[in-house]
Amino acid sequence: MGYDKVDELAINTIRTLAVDATFKANSGHPGAPMGMAPVAHILFNKFMTFNPKNPDWLNRDRFVLSNGHGCMLQYAILHLFGYGVSMEDLKAFRQVDSICPGHPEAHDTPGIEVTTGPLGQGFSNAVGLAVAQAHTGAVFNKPGFDLCTNYTYCFFGDGCAMEGVASEAASAAGHLQLGNLICIWDDNHISIDGDTKCAFTEDVSKRFEAYGWHVQHVKDGDHDYEGIEAAIKKAQEVKDKPSMIQLTTTIGFGSKLQGTGGVHGNPLKEDDCKQVKEKFGFDPNKSFVVPQEVYDMYHKHASEGAAAEQEWNQLFEKYQSEHKELGADLKRRLTGKLQEGWQNKLPVYKTSDKAVGSRKLSEAVLEAIHDVVPELISGSADLTGSNNTRWKSAVDFQPKSTGIGEYSGRYMRYGVREHAMAAMMNGMSAYGTIIPAGGTFLNFVSYAAGAVRLSSLSHQRVIYIATHDSIGLGEDGPTHQPIETLAHFRALPNMMVWRPADGNETSAAYYVALTSQNTPSIMALTRQNLPQLEGSTIEHGIKGGYVLLENKDANITLVSTGSEVAICLEAAKYLKENNNLQARVVSMPCVEVFDAQSKDYRLSCIPDGIPAMSVEVMSTLGWEKYSHEQFGLNRFGASGPYLDVYKKFEFTPEGIAKRAAATVDFYKDVKPLRSPINRAFLQLI
Repeated sequence: MGYDKVDELAINTIRTLAVDATFKANSGHPGAPMGMAPVAHILFNKFMTFNPKNPDWLNRDRFVLSNGHGCMLQYAILHLFGYGVSMEDLKAFRQVDSICPGHPEAHDTPGIEVTTGPLGQGFSNAVGLAVAQAHTGAVFNKPGFDLCTNYTYCFFGDGCAMEGVASEAASAAGHLQLGNLICIWDDNHISIDGDTKCAFTEDVSKRFEAYGWHVQHVKDGDHDYEGIEAAIKKAQEVKDKPSMIQLTTTIGFGSKLQGTGGVHGNPLKEDDCKQVKEKFGFDPNKSFVVPQEVYDMYHKHASEGAAAEQEWNQLFEKYQSEHKELGADLKRRLTGKLQEGWQNKLPVYKTSDKAVGSRKLSEAVLEAIHDVVPELISGSADLTGSNNTRWKSAVDFQPKSTGIGEYSGRYMRYGVREHAMAAMMNGMSAYGTIIPAGGTFLNFVSYAAGAVRLSSLSHQRVIYIATHDSIGLGEDGPTHQPIETLAHFRALPNMMVWRPADGNETSAAYYVALTSQNTPSIMALTRQNLPQLEGSTIEHGIKGGYVLLENKDANITLVSTGSEVAICLEAAKYLKENNNLQARVVSMPCVEVFDAQSKDYRLSCIPDGIPAMSVEVMSTLGWEKYSHEQFGLNRFGASGPYLDVYKKFEFTPEGIAKRAAATVDFYKDVKPLRSPINRAFLQLI
């Protein structure tokens, strides 16, 4: 194997860059980069294949820093290998608009695969990246054409090992036998509270063995370079299990505070910075120093990666001539665009079509489009029959050895692991060749909220199929009936929350979700049947909100979503017959998409001059943006047959009409009455 002075110099350069950047910022975590510099050097320089000049090359090895607080380790590596991260960028660590933010963000920094920081998420993303590679390789690799063979490597810390989401994902990865996944645990016994003996004393390696992982232990991660290299090599050779390497390191190696919590989340003091540099052979009075021989060594490896990509490009050219359809499909997928004309397969409904629950309408979309959107991978967190997420001919994504599927399969069995499902889907999406959709009950999307937030932050095209969307699920009662959930996720930037009222709106939701390359979507879908509405079309639905029932003499606008829209139409009839009041009805399947329309359009839906009342059987929080008065449910639900539950809370034509009449009466003397769309300024975007 052999390691010389240049290797040692490179390792210490990584350490001193982390020390300098955190010191200059007066913020950050130098400890993990100092402790993990040896394994980072060995992994990137001896094992990983990548091209810094094209960070998006498909067959690059993927690297995820799950302990994202140690991001100066990754930024230093990216700079040294020649990615688009300059020395000035390192000096601007943690400053506003820097491409070296306080935790790695995929859309900010070239070479960062996924956004990490909340612990356990990156580990789970890595599992998703490995799933995507296994699937893509199974679909596209052919004899003589190994297009997709990369490994996914992940560093994770004690905090990640403690987080439940990582445990869920590790369990799933072991079952899936992902031999392309190699995770290295920075076993330094320190978390923010100090020594892990205060809270974390389990045998992590035995746990991973129980999950079905191949486990090794390198006891001296500070000095045993040969041992680290041998462990990674052995992990690569294990094809039927993911691998975990327990790497015992000293946090803050070289610091006066090494091995203590004091070096975890705080920059080193000035005297400590100087003594570290002296210890490692650097000038203590100089900062951000990179010896030329370190650049030379790393750039040599980077040029080998560029050559590997060039070879791959030639192989792909040949592949496209010998496997025309598959070659064209892969080339298209890498652009993020869908097949031409795919949308013509979306189901279209007439008012004479039968009433159907929107979870079944979602299933009908999947059934209709799965052939023309081959990159779509569906799945469920153990609720397949309830979420209706599987098309009839779907094959499960499973290791062949299980006898119940294969890696080319497009249906994921996530098990009862909602949080890992969401985090894995972020990794699957980030791989670049697939669009993941995963199902659970809407109430349990809250279980996955940490990963759902990262879907939005990292601009991943992920679809959450969230059924049993309200008190309409009935008998399961308050524990399963979401009340606050839509308000929560509507508050999330860069997330589309869809609550379709019928079949055409469901098709519209999928159209926008699948064509939005940088925005995730949540589909809130009913258990109970919904009628096909007159005036509902896909073209209307893709605007996020539209006038379903117009009335030039209207006294009130009813604004509603999902299962309550049809009840509002009934309420409009009731108002006319019993209160001598005229109503217009606006369906609002997605407020985020509606907000993106022109102000004139939005005012045509919710105009000045008449009051608007929102109707949604959930928290009213947020509806003041679209209505003067809100009818919703600001308490937990109730257990019983769904019609009885709706009746209990007066979500009936009569109950809506009663509140609409009171709204008209209350606002009758307010002149001029402005639409809630009319505001002094637009919210900052």
